[in-house]
Amino acid sequence: MKVKIYTDGSAKGNPGPGGYGIVMKFNDSIKEFAKGYRLTTNNRMELLAVITALENMKTNQYPIEIYSDSKYVIDSITKGWVFGWKTKGFKGKKNADLWLRYLDLHTKFNLTFHWVKGHAGHPENERCDLLATTAADHPPHLIDVQFEKNQEENTALF
Repeated sequence: MKVKIYTDGSAKGNPGPGGYGIVMKFNDSIKEFAKGYRLTTNNRMELLAVITALENMKTNQYPIEIYSDSKYVIDSITKGWVFGWKTKGFKGKKNADLWLRYLDLHTKFNLTFHWVKGHAGHPENERCDLLATTAADHPPHLIDVQFEKNQEENTALF
């Protein structure tokens, strides 16, 4: 017995309005989650989808398989890059706030990651894409506070 989690992120513009979509399956149970943000990036939404799914787990009793079409997320984890980034204090890396949130969850679960080709007819990936793009397209949107703070700091004149 295992939990299967499918995730996708979307941003209309990069940065722009964005959203994530999640489909979680265990036995005959299916749960879906989606949220939209007023200003964010695709990579942040891809990663936030994985984080949100894990934060919604009520137990760590079962192995979890995560399916994503994001090479950024999958490769960063499966190739161990994120662990090196942490060791170096995420110097020069984006999305440190989200990666730290993920790393707090990483040790709590038995996780396996799978990359799936996006927009290739994979039913759960297509559903996640629809959830993510719909959330991005339809306010009210949440605020990606850390991203917007970083944007303001990067555009400061002095």
